[in-house]
Amino acid sequence: MKNIPEQCEVCPVNKQARLVRLGVDLSNYDFAIALAGNPNVGKSTVFNSLTGLRQHTGNWPGKTVVRAEGGYSYDNKRYKVVDLPGTYSLLSTSSDEEVARDFILFGKPDVTVIVVDATRVERNMNLVLQVLQITDRAVVCLNLIDEAERHGIKIDERQLMRELGVPVVPVIARTGEGVPTLLRNIADVATGAFVCRPRRGWTESGSLKKAVDTLAEKIGNEFPGLPNVRWVALRLLEGDQRIIDAIRSGELTSLAERAELQKKGDTQYVAAS
Repeated sequence: MKNIPEQCEVCPVNKQARLVRLGVDLSNYDFAIALAGNPNVGKSTVFNSLTGLRQHTGNWPGKTVVRAEGGYSYDNKRYKVVDLPGTYSLLSTSSDEEVARDFILFGKPDVTVIVVDATRVERNMNLVLQVLQITDRAVVCLNLIDEAERHGIKIDERQLMRELGVPVVPVIARTGEGVPTLLRNIADVATGAFVCRPRRGWTESGSLKKAVDTLAEKIGNEFPGLPNVRWVALRLLEGDQRIIDAIRSGELTSLAERAELQKKGDTQYVAAS
């Protein structure tokens, strides 16, 4: 396996899945993975299961919000994992929600893994649908499946996958059960072996579609190369003040540039002890 640093950790639970945890700055990574989820869904446990304990931590530039990233190698590909702040929504203006939204929207991670508490799927589905409005490349990690079974909750992950249009993987992150399947699904989405067809969280009427198309074209002309212009247009129509201010000030371009730099790791971090 090429370019694996000395400080790495082969995960015993996932040896058969060819997982090597990397606690390094992956300047030459192959794929960037965003890890999103509500607070208290076990997202940090999923993060640790993928990356081990040698992680880099610091603050997002200009924010007091903590940023953590780690990495792993799987099938000779190197994956950088960025742990986004736990958030219930991408639509309001708290610092945590802005960080998560801007990174998924403008940083364009290769895969966004949305960690869901299997005992509270309905409560977590709001964030899932919002993420699927922004990206076509996602995997739903159905964590705490053992707790759900203990409470008599049965989830048909295959039906849920058909409804959402993205892979849904049940796991028990604290024991590693299901993590090899999660790794394979992340790799399949990242490499294009699995093409997601996400169910969008809204239904556009003819008049709304026309308004979004018109506004998206104007935004695209004003900010060439800006990703997800239709989502930005929709947020403008819904009166999102943060997006309105970013358009007026021209900050929208800098948000996209900053998110791209953050994905590449062009900031300094303090290694976690």
